[in-house]
Amino acid sequence: MVTAIIVLICILTVLLILVVLIQNSKGGGLAGELGGLGSNQLMGVKKTTDLLEQITWGLGIGVMVLSLATYVLVDRTGTANFDSANVNRAQTQTLPSTAPAPGAPAGAATPQTTPGTSTSQP
Repeated sequence: MVTAIIVLICILTVLLILVVLIQNSKGGGLAGELGGLGSNQLMGVKKTTDLLEQITWGLGIGVMVLSLATYVLVDRTGTANFDSANVNRAQTQTLPSTAPAPGAPAGAATPQTTPGTSTSQP
């Protein structure tokens, strides 16, 4: 359900971007560059801008409402069921209590030194 709403939000967002780019802004917009004159002659300049503005507001409100709906529907308890071999292995694997130093024999104890002291005696 949440995935379907997220896909719908993505579609509405792309449509919103396209509608905003089509609008005739102060700089001309894409409406004047890509053949917007034909649509302006068909519907009239004022009616086209009103329709595009209403579509923009509708798409913006739709994206906002669907975003809030996904917030309500998302499971926030942290008990999501993951069915992954790596997750299952990580949950059942135990870590060793002490790890030997790299390069040391398995049974040998490593000397503990503090900074500034040496282990060799003169």
